Amino acid sequence: MDAAAHDTHDAHDEPHLTPYSVYVGIWLALIALTGVTVLASVVDMKHQAIFVALFVATAKSTLVVLYFMHIAFENRVFWWFLLSAIATFVIFVLLTFADYAYR
Repeated sequence: MDAAAHDTHDAHDEPHLTPYSVYVGIWLALIALTGVTVLASVVDMKHQAIFVALFVATAKSTLVVLYFMHIAFENRVFWWFLLSAIATFVIFVLLTFADYAYR
């Protein structure tokens, strides 16, 4: 075995260390967004409530996926899989809203 072969490795092989302050900030943001969800359910917003709930849920899931599932630090292949899943989800949600709107 050549010693130089052991020296060449991908930068992704190194573990990514995220400071605890980032996780605490994400946790506080998730708590604040949960408060927004509760506040939106108490305030009478009629038809806008569903859009506020979907926006907050999207923001919370984005934070969880990016930081707690470490997608923010992964290869671009994972990003493509994630984006294709999100695109599929958006298509189904839009089709559901279209179906509901024309009933």
